[in-house]
Amino acid sequence: MSIQVSAIMLGVQDLGRAKKFYAEGLGCEIERDTPHFVSLKLGEGSQQLALYEWEAAAQDAGVSPEGSGFRGASFHIDPGSREAVDELMRNAVAAGGSVVKEAAPAQWGGYFGYFSDPDGYLWKVTTYAS
Repeated sequence: MSIQVSAIMLGVQDLGRAKKFYAEGLGCEIERDTPHFVSLKLGEGSQQLALYEWEAAAQDAGVSPEGSGFRGASFHIDPGSREAVDELMRNAVAAGGSVVKEAAPAQWGGYFGYFSDPDGYLWKVTTYAS
């Protein structure tokens, strides 16, 4: 059996803030919006992004809501050009995110940077295009 990811769920501290960041700031389309949960379309060929209140997400999984620091995961986007990488980084910051690593040429020939969303989730914006 192969694994097919149907959604990526993020536990967030402030659902309204996260919804605004992803929908208005990054242009994701809201598919479902409830008091404790929001699902968004990420784009053609991508799975859904689900935002779930932090405490409710922890309870759903049966784990403690305590925890911080690097979560051991990052999400990657390839918008296809250096200009698009820079634009997406600017949009993330304008929407309330933070630059973690400025976009710059990589020794492997690509171009990338990292931003974090308001809850600290890391997003790598990268392209192999020259």
